[in-house]
Amino acid sequence: MILALAALVWLAGCCHRIYRHALFLQLEEYQSGRYLRWLAGRRSRWLPRRPLLAWLVGSALMLLPGGTPDAILPVYLALPVALLANWPQTGAEVKKGFRVTWRARRLLVVAWTLSLLFASLAVIVSDAIADDPAMQPLLWSAAGFLLVLLAPLLLVSASLLLRPVEALLRRRFVVRARTILEEAGPIVIGITGSYGKTSTKVCLQHILNGQFRVGATPKSYNTLMGVCLAINQDLVEDRSLDYYVVEMGAYVPGEIAEICDMARPAISIVTAIGPQHLERFGSIDNIITAKYEIISALPVDGVAVLGRDNPHLREMARRGHPDTVLTVSCQETAEDLPPNDPRLVAADIQESLDGLRFKVEDRRSEECVEFSTSLLGRHNVSNIMLAAAVARNEGMSLRDIAWRVRSLQPAEARLARERTAAGITLINDGYSANPAGARHALQVLGMHSGRRLLITPGMVELGDLMERENRKLGTEAAQHASDVILVGERQTRPLREGLLEAGFAGDRLHSMNTLTEAISWYETHLTEGDAVLFLNDLPENWS
Repeated sequence: MILALAALVWLAGCCHRIYRHALFLQLEEYQSGRYLRWLAGRRSRWLPRRPLLAWLVGSALMLLPGGTPDAILPVYLALPVALLANWPQTGAEVKKGFRVTWRARRLLVVAWTLSLLFASLAVIVSDAIADDPAMQPLLWSAAGFLLVLLAPLLLVSASLLLRPVEALLRRRFVVRARTILEEAGPIVIGITGSYGKTSTKVCLQHILNGQFRVGATPKSYNTLMGVCLAINQDLVEDRSLDYYVVEMGAYVPGEIAEICDMARPAISIVTAIGPQHLERFGSIDNIITAKYEIISALPVDGVAVLGRDNPHLREMARRGHPDTVLTVSCQETAEDLPPNDPRLVAADIQESLDGLRFKVEDRRSEECVEFSTSLLGRHNVSNIMLAAAVARNEGMSLRDIAWRVRSLQPAEARLARERTAAGITLINDGYSANPAGARHALQVLGMHSGRRLLITPGMVELGDLMERENRKLGTEAAQHASDVILVGERQTRPLREGLLEAGFAGDRLHSMNTLTEAISWYETHLTEGDAVLFLNDLPENWS
């Protein structure tokens, strides 16, 4: 009876570990290869310490001399060892929780079934080879530990077994979305880029809604399945939209092409090309190839909208597809530019805590209108300009566009600002961080008076550039922040080095394990008039 309970505890421990790791497989877009690379990246991920120690110590005690002939001591040790090894950990900070979708449910059911089959086989084999009754608890404990250790591989095995089922369901889901989109009939506008996608999408939807009916994929639904889900939910009952804006993300070449094959955009925007997700893409050339898919998918009579200030986007514009390529610039003066390239130019950019103010010239019509917005961060000028170029091409006047820009609101967790009851200004730029956006966010923090606290875990997924860019971020932070809290120790070391090399005061630099601890610190130490910038918030697979 005791051995049976111990076996059930080991099985429960395996199932619990499968459930916990399903989150990381989900964060890696159910890509087994990426998940296995994440698993192998740190010893504690594939070889948990507590189950290992509990099994080793328990096995050593079971082998001690002095046990009774009927092996009572090893039997009674089996259950405490199993409980100690598999007692669930509590108190872990959840940033991006596990989404219990139908796919996740299927995955868990198959993985748990595999664990049950493996456990049953292990018990049968253990009983068959245990000649001495005293060895049976030892073998059962070894089989239980092996079961827990293999939990991630059982999860991957379940994912592989389900691949044909998921492929069939995926095709049906995509066909349904394609059919709904064709029946609804809106003009599809695709947006991609290394960063700025969601902010540009929010700007574009708001501006176009001044004259048209416009829908968009919600939040950061930018994978093929996410876009299809949005279409299948949002457009199934709504046939009145003039435009539908689709955000498209990718981690490897080919993913944007799949979304374009389903959505078939008539207008495409590329916001920027940079090292964001470089670790997954492998090279800048792969990023360029992936992002250009949204342009190459356009028909000849489609419209491409690109930022001329980015050299990679300038090169895209020179490829000559489609016939209409609109560019915008936020850095150059009209005298330095060829005719009609760029179409829109921003000049006299002024940034303050009230937002942004700048002049926009349409070089084709020679109109010049002043834009103002409460959005923070100089990079938002580029996002607004890209959206304005589309709206201008679709017939909106520059003055109407400027009027809509005045009421723009930031996208969620993109330099969104609020004031607490205690009078502390919170600047939430926690969705993600890239080198260019991080610099602009720090400049916004630096405009505040009082103490200026930066809370960040640093930047990730920058490949070989990650250490260098985080050290540069530390140097930049030293110029704008009066206090810094680094969340996590391992990935923030280059940031710490950059801060200290720039002469940042050591007593103003703090390291904490969780965001909760950082929030508690600022609530204790900051007062009215102070400001806090939350820069990036890593999901569990990077924490």
